[in-house]
Amino acid sequence: MSYQLRSFLQLVEAVFQRLALGAFALSALVLTAVTLLAALGHLPWLDFSVNIGAVPYDNAGRITQVAVTVLVVMLCFFLPANRRIMRLESSHRDFHIGMSDVARAYCAAHAADRQGLFQLSSEFDSVRERLAYLRDHPDLEALEPEILELAAQMSHISRELADVYSDEKVARARAFLTQRQQEVEAFNARLDQAKHTCRELRDWAHMVDLEESVAISQLNRLRDDLRDLLPELGHEDVVDADGKVIELSNKAAAE
Repeated sequence: MSYQLRSFLQLVEAVFQRLALGAFALSALVLTAVTLLAALGHLPWLDFSVNIGAVPYDNAGRITQVAVTVLVVMLCFFLPANRRIMRLESSHRDFHIGMSDVARAYCAAHAADRQGLFQLSSEFDSVRERLAYLRDHPDLEALEPEILELAAQMSHISRELADVYSDEKVARARAFLTQRQQEVEAFNARLDQAKHTCRELRDWAHMVDLEESVAISQLNRLRDDLRDLLPELGHEDVVDADGKVIELSNKAAAE
């Protein structure tokens, strides 16, 4: 249930309570006047008879009228107590409404304090400065001076908190955290790029090793084939210190 609807229902309840009290008091006054006029002979009594068993009571109407009048008059003595209870309920509702207004005024003063609008340090000057700001605030024109003064005092008490969490410091902290986050994101991007480059170089080195192994295998096979083929062609092969094959004819080999 919203605050506006609850306030409306409380207002309707208070109105009906006051109407009921007024109607009850008016009824007591009318019954008392009618009974007194009937006792003086200016008005007739309430007339009806009641039979209790076999005994008839012809004056039952008069007894009933007098009893109801006395009962209503006795109940009227409880009206002041009920009125005091209603006054306490009204003051309780007014207290909650006042605290809500104090909280709203304090939020405005605290927000201004976080922006650095208040510069005076002494308690009297600080409270007066905040009070002047709240009086000139466009959203707080309908509030009472006592509420504004209480909100200004609360704002002065929490001035250290407003200084610690000022808008400038909060903005600087946000900017620092944003920069750190950007640096972390850039570092992660470079790290991913380095990982990709490392994988690429490792795969490339593996491919080069495979190709080199294939080339060496083919070279050794070629050497074997050439070593077997040279004697048949009348040549001899000589391997120098660097592992190179030097082809020599039989005549050169004889010399």
